[in-house]
Amino acid sequence: MNKKLLALYGLKWNPFSPELPTEALYVTPRIEHFYWRIEQGLIQEGGFALITGDPGTGKSVVLRLLAERLRQLRDIAVGAITHPSSNLADFYREMGDLFGVELKPHNRWGGFKALRERWLAHLEGTLLRPVLLIDEAQEMHPAVLNELRLLSSTQFDSQILLTVVLAGDVRLSAKLRRDELLPLGSRLRTRLAMEYADRKELLACLKHLLASAGNANLMTPELMQTLCDHAVGNHRVLTSIAAELLASAAQQEITRLDEKLYLEVFGAPASKPRKPV
Repeated sequence: MNKKLLALYGLKWNPFSPELPTEALYVTPRIEHFYWRIEQGLIQEGGFALITGDPGTGKSVVLRLLAERLRQLRDIAVGAITHPSSNLADFYREMGDLFGVELKPHNRWGGFKALRERWLAHLEGTLLRPVLLIDEAQEMHPAVLNELRLLSSTQFDSQILLTVVLAGDVRLSAKLRRDELLPLGSRLRTRLAMEYADRKELLACLKHLLASAGNANLMTPELMQTLCDHAVGNHRVLTSIAAELLASAAQQEITRLDEKLYLEVFGAPASKPRKPV
């Protein structure tokens, strides 16, 4: 949305864009408690955390906010895997790039040793574990997940060197129950199950998005209720519908979005008369 259209509605940004600033994102009390457990426990003690949920329930948003909050803390090294479906060699290449260690994929033992020495030095200097965030973790190969488990601890599993937060859909939960990944599944210390939102939560989210963007009265209360009723509990569906309405309103230069606009954009088309047989 260009500056002219933002000025039309008195908006600082498009409240329904995927590229929202972090201060505009909506955080529920459950998510806030999850952040507290990571900040007060896991980065000091290390280990694995798990975020699961269906598409559109907010897993990636939770990771994005977590990364932003952790980077504001002193002495925390935060890395994020961008290619979760990598094989072992590419996984080591990416880990070396994230943590500033020159690794040679053909020498896996050398990379294994160098990464653990880097993390151990960080731990001894700060008493805090480096953090690795992995979105779409259901795409990771079991061999890579097991390698990550072995990398993250030493001294016969008594010293944890790394904090890992895995996020994925229900396939990740099923994968962690497989026999070869049971040792990793048993090490999950903190869990957050993202669920479909009820109408009250969707409405609170919508109000927060509009207010943070600078125009709490952009939509009529009736339209906001209608959007929440048709979002099937999914935040992504809610913002997609709202974004389409805003684009249509901007095209027509309608200053406030209402149910009439909703019916124009999403109303069922009139049925065509049947042709005679």
